[in-house]
Amino acid sequence: MSDAYLGSRLEYGQRGLSRSDLLDDPIQQLELWLEDASREQILEPTAMSLATADAKGRPSSRMVLLRGLDSRGLTFFTNGLSRKGEELATNPWAAVSFWWGPMERQVRVEGRVERVSPQESDDYFAHRPRGSQLASAASPQSRVVQSREELEELVRSLDLAQPDRVERPEHWGGYRLMPEAFEFWQGRPARFHDRFSYRKEGAGWLIDRLAP
Repeated sequence: MSDAYLGSRLEYGQRGLSRSDLLDDPIQQLELWLEDASREQILEPTAMSLATADAKGRPSSRMVLLRGLDSRGLTFFTNGLSRKGEELATNPWAAVSFWWGPMERQVRVEGRVERVSPQESDDYFAHRPRGSQLASAASPQSRVVQSREELEELVRSLDLAQPDRVERPEHWGGYRLMPEAFEFWQGRPARFHDRFSYRKEGAGWLIDRLAP
């Protein structure tokens, strides 16, 4: 690593985070921070890094978009035959993280993942633009292909085969992470950040400050 990277340090300090700033419900707190990120016009404020692991515990991560948030958990949609889909089928535990750099904020969420109902997947798929429907239905996600042209031909063929309505493939659909732990992180000067964790305790949540 060059000296330029070793010496590059941003000094955080826009704001602090105290216990009195936090709501008792972490889902509501995440909603609040997502609204803040949207108002700040953060690029893709719902983008989150999804980490999964295979049966041997070897991890992988990628960016996905949060498409639903309520008391049940965090929902995203993907191809169940992709690497993440196959890993979740084997090991249903996962973690996601949000990073909003201009706001110096990070959120981490951990929990078990389950498939949403076929009806919920159908409803979401039906409201996607046709181009997105075709791309997600035609793509053999995570599989080796020979060229971009091969992928484009798959989309063209499906477009011709289903001119009126694109059918949602059975293997494509929604996943919901049911949270058991959260961490809200606010950048502070000298890397002396503010961190608060939420952990399930009965029907509520135990909130603790963590050392930076």
